[in-house]
Amino acid sequence: MAIRGPSGEEGEVARFVRERLLAAGLPRSAIRGDSAHRKSPHGGQAGNVIVALPGTVRAPRRLLSAHLDTVPLCVGCRPVRRGRQIVSADPATALGADDRAGTAALLVAALEMLERDLPRPPLTLLWTVQEEVGLVGARHVNIARLGRPAMGFNFDGGRPGEIVVGATGATRLEIEVRGIAAHAGMHPERGVSAIDIASRAIASLARDGWHGLIRKGARRGTSNVGVIRAGNATNVVADVATVRAEARSHDPRFRERVVAAYRKAFEAAARAVTDDRGRGGRVRVRESHDYEAFVLDRSAPCVRVAADVVAASGREATFRVVDGGLDANWLNAHGIPTVSLGAGQKQIHTVKESLDLAEFHAACRIALGVATGGA
Repeated sequence: MAIRGPSGEEGEVARFVRERLLAAGLPRSAIRGDSAHRKSPHGGQAGNVIVALPGTVRAPRRLLSAHLDTVPLCVGCRPVRRGRQIVSADPATALGADDRAGTAALLVAALEMLERDLPRPPLTLLWTVQEEVGLVGARHVNIARLGRPAMGFNFDGGRPGEIVVGATGATRLEIEVRGIAAHAGMHPERGVSAIDIASRAIASLARDGWHGLIRKGARRGTSNVGVIRAGNATNVVADVATVRAEARSHDPRFRERVVAAYRKAFEAAARAVTDDRGRGGRVRVRESHDYEAFVLDRSAPCVRVAADVVAASGREATFRVVDGGLDANWLNAHGIPTVSLGAGQKQIHTVKESLDLAEFHAACRIALGVATGGA
């Protein structure tokens, strides 16, 4: 967790994983990467780390995955042990257990199998990059190098006994607002403020129930304006504002309604704010599909295997559908039915983040159980 590795800067932690695998006797030829980072809008140091292992027993191939990157709040963390918890000694940083605990659980399982020469079905181990900025690694993974897994098991946040069988979908919005610049002290009436337009649009979205938690009849979703950039000086009517937002829902059609509400609100605000000659502003809304929702049936093989292994570890399996995005969203979209399991991380993305060691050790046992064929 102390290794620096925010999204796009995963090179050092990827190198750590490779070195540990090589030291355990894994042939260098078995460790492959890909160029997922080259398809990322954020650039990046490294692609995904992919290890494909032949099986010692005849069975469908299984995929185990976790993501290497952390959120920027984790940079500079100093992990320390306090009782049965790991926390950051620096009160200004998060810990990075999301998802270094998942990364480590996969690594422990791999090292155990290699060092003890345990029987196993054909396996693919996948450590992804840039999960925290839109599931980039899982989205652009080189599918051909995965070896056609029949099922997947993604290790991320939460308790190890919780099996995530579904997750929401998300659409990202970038809204460019164009106004008209003017001297704000001498002739403000000659300007059209892009900030005014954006403010009115956001206020109307909140007023009409399209921002935050959204409930429209039986339909549910969320949206959030997360970033606003505008203006350069207080004495200039701002002529450009850029707004970044997201819309989420388990229902793709309802998510489209949320996006349509954003378009309508910004276009109406652009018409409403005019200069002394009646000229208004302009808006351009770009939307990008982040990931689609999924829900797995309880009878799916990956769900049954996960439940059996959790039970064998002495824990009660519970099933959840979550409102966050996971690498499992894209793995399912790629045709690999995938569940997610926790690795003991708590209060992730905050300075109060911690790792419960008992739960982490349980996650390691579950990862090994899944990798070696089940209960």
